[in-house]
Amino acid sequence: MEEKKDMKEEKKDVKLEENEKIDYNTLGLDDNLQKSILVRLRRIEGQVKGIEKMVSSEACCKDILVQVAAVRSALNKVGGLLLENYSRNCLLSGDDKITDEKLQQLVSTFLMFLK
Repeated sequence: MEEKKDMKEEKKDVKLEENEKIDYNTLGLDDNLQKSILVRLRRIEGQVKGIEKMVSSEACCKDILVQVAAVRSALNKVGGLLLENYSRNCLLSGDDKITDEKLQQLVSTFLMFLK
């Protein structure tokens, strides 16, 4: 566990060569955040299965919609956690400069998430 932290700290200190591209697509999640997201996703999976059963048993539409709203909210929370993590990784990757490329990539990701 300690070794993983050291490796993450080393990554922050690594400087990029002049023409080297930054990989913004890696998650770079710490263990606690990853576990939290996985727990949330499993809970969402259970909620979706519950909705499926409600539809199969022809439950009240309002009750189903309440559950759909709960799933949507839970997914938004997961997305928010991932966006927060991505923002940190995007802006802090490579050198400490906030470049136009980093900023554009970040804005593009936020806009995609908001659709």
